[in-house]
Amino acid sequence: MNKRMIVAACTIGVLTLTACGAGKDGGDSANGEVTLKLVAADYGDKASNSSTAYWKDVAQRFTAANPKIKVDVQVINWNDIDSQVKTMIQSGNVPDVLQTGGYADKVADDLLYKADEVLSEKTRANLIGSFAKAGEVEGTQYGIPFVSSARAFFYNKAIFAKAGVTEAPKSWDELKAAAEKVKAKVPGVTPYALPLGPEEAQGESLIWELGNGGGFTDAKGAYTLNSKANVESFAWLKANLVGPKLTYANPATTDRKTAFADFAAGKTAMLNGHPSLIQMSKDGKVDYGVAPIPGKSGALASTLGVADWMMAFKDNGHKEEVRAFLDFAYSKENTLKFDEMYNLMPVTKDTLKEMTTNGKHKDLEPFFSLLPNAVFYPLGDTTWDAVSAEIKKSGGTAVNDPAKVLGELQKKAEAAAADQ
Repeated sequence: MNKRMIVAACTIGVLTLTACGAGKDGGDSANGEVTLKLVAADYGDKASNSSTAYWKDVAQRFTAANPKIKVDVQVINWNDIDSQVKTMIQSGNVPDVLQTGGYADKVADDLLYKADEVLSEKTRANLIGSFAKAGEVEGTQYGIPFVSSARAFFYNKAIFAKAGVTEAPKSWDELKAAAEKVKAKVPGVTPYALPLGPEEAQGESLIWELGNGGGFTDAKGAYTLNSKANVESFAWLKANLVGPKLTYANPATTDRKTAFADFAAGKTAMLNGHPSLIQMSKDGKVDYGVAPIPGKSGALASTLGVADWMMAFKDNGHKEEVRAFLDFAYSKENTLKFDEMYNLMPVTKDTLKEMTTNGKHKDLEPFFSLLPNAVFYPLGDTTWDAVSAEIKKSGGTAVNDPAKVLGELQKKAEAAAADQ
């Protein structure tokens, strides 16, 4: 799988490139044309705002500037992208460029180019430092940050008013009390949306664990999935939200997409959300508020920060062509368009400056202020993708039996670490 190609040296510019050499599979034409395979995650919640249109537009404009490089675009929904990419790799149908949620497992298998091999110095210097650092494995950057986000607490102001809740809850007890009022006075509304289904169980889980001083790893980076604090967090959810029916009947099968759609439709009073929920709420005519996430004893000073990643595979030997494409894709024109399309936060300095000064993004200000104190997944751990996949599959069921489920996940995490 990890074959390397010897590619003839080429002199290129960012927007003008003469391809030389053929890829591993011999699929490049005799006249030097190259087709890059781009696989990307879909950030849209419906067909009308799928990421497919964005990437096809980028690909078309890139090829217009670089006629000898075509880009084949494949966009896959978040639930399926990890498994489909795994199948691609196993079958030898390896993408040239992949945009998804994690990179470290590919580093462990020696599949990826280093970031400095496929990004110009100018593009690398434009990356926000903390996110570039988060793309490192043992001091070398492989993951290229694509978009960033943070979590905050959303609440429906109209529902709160009907229920007699006067302000956003700051602690878990206040959240429970607000949920009880909503259940009693606003029938038909889910008081708190708790999405622990496979779409993003790891995100909602970590938010609640952080609220109790827990988390996925300790200070040395060792997994602590079944720590006392984490077990207590899920026990609290079971006793105070799931048991009293203040949330969905089965959170472990409820995805974030469902929770967000319910909030935007006025069907739930509160949840933890990211910036894409802002536009959804506006589209649904929801009068929403945003506040820091409630913790066990009070509002959290930190939050869950998320970065999604771009990476380039070595298998097809298209390093120079990939560099040209990524430099084009990371131009301010393209990154700003994507961030604004999905209300996400930037990872490049020029786009961040634009978004904080053009007066168009006041709704994002609470998130911009939270991000510097964000806690991230253990992205640089080469076992994280495998561990994350296990959490997505079964982590949500911890609301039924916290100690057992988290204990089983801890064993799997330790086994994954031992295999490295």
